[in-house]
Amino acid sequence: MGPKCAIEKRNTRPGQHGQARGRKPSGYALQLREKQKVRRTYGVLERQFQRYFEIAARRPGKTSDNLLQMLEMRLDNVVYRMGFADSRAQARQIVTHGHFQVNGRKSDIPSMILRPDMEVAVREGSKNLEYFKTRALMLAQKNVPPWLRLDANALSGRILALPSRQELTLPFDEALVVEYYQR
Repeated sequence: MGPKCAIEKRNTRPGQHGQARGRKPSGYALQLREKQKVRRTYGVLERQFQRYFEIAARRPGKTSDNLLQMLEMRLDNVVYRMGFADSRAQARQIVTHGHFQVNGRKSDIPSMILRPDMEVAVREGSKNLEYFKTRALMLAQKNVPPWLRLDANALSGRILALPSRQELTLPFDEALVVEYYQR
């Protein structure tokens, strides 16, 4: 949700009566808005997001950190973070089209959850495509997060560790998402 988002730009409801009531949003409204921001950022549908939350809540440690780690470790997000795509939606599309392999095996499932020490690489047949030839030149200047390692020449990367909250700069407060689901 960027600066063009109507929800963020406007503090009132749409329509001619929206400005009549200048109430501040309730706690529930703030929690719901943060949850929707997270869902839109990662391109995850509601049911899938709920499942991620339930898994994160069962894991040891902070639920908010576990949830963010699961979302960050999705194949489409890792492809985006490594710089193979300009957006998560584009990363999802090129993963779905079967251009990537994980640990040497073709994978076209964007929601695949990766683990540390897994390798993500562009498939041999896809390396000759014009898109990946131009992308290889751009990857040389790409700064990847510290939990990833990128080999721009081989068009591959490796996951070194799980991301921590301090390594992520995200436009939302995941604590409100946890509060939303724990009500």
